[in-house]
Amino acid sequence: MRLRNIPGADNAIAQSSYCIKEPETHKGIWQEVFPSSQPLHIEIGMGKGRFIMDLAAANPDINYIGIERYSSVLLRALQKMELSPLPNLKFICMDAADIADVFAPEEVARIYLNFSDPWPKDRHAKRRLTSRQFFARYDLVLAKKGRVEFKTDNQDLFTFSLEEIPEAGWHLDASTRDLHHDPILNEGNIMTEYEEKFSSLGNPICKLIASR
Repeated sequence: MRLRNIPGADNAIAQSSYCIKEPETHKGIWQEVFPSSQPLHIEIGMGKGRFIMDLAAANPDINYIGIERYSSVLLRALQKMELSPLPNLKFICMDAADIADVFAPEEVARIYLNFSDPWPKDRHAKRRLTSRQFFARYDLVLAKKGRVEFKTDNQDLFTFSLEEIPEAGWHLDASTRDLHHDPILNEGNIMTEYEEKFSSLGNPICKLIASR
């Protein structure tokens, strides 16, 4: 995916109080960043922030951190936050591969992965956010009873993800290849920008929940 560079994005992120600079310095003490000490949920690859902002607004008793690698994408979320600030939400601009350097063991209660880059070439499989390599990283920061929730419209990526879960030593708690017609998994579902777009085109949305 080609991303358009937006001049000034890096500077805007550096100056924003909503984006945490040097996140590794908060490892183990993330609750100090928020007004209240509450369970911490993170979204990896948050895009323009619609999902996590709607989630944070609906759940003020949970603290959220949105992680996005690309500054030009994260800038859109910061602009939204300036219009509708949320005290229980912060952002980090970083590579998801480094999460164990940023979060302490058991510090994260839940991880959301939404419409992640499928990295379609076999040689790039380990870069997929649902690869066994990434599940090993999640294992280092997730609470014992924590879980990973993943949504995508990419059937091949979903099949890969289902196969990786047992290989990673994790347990598949639930899954569906048609989320919006699943009365149980779709209950309380909050859509992402991509989810709304793809479902409007008739693409079924897949979802899985995994734990250890």
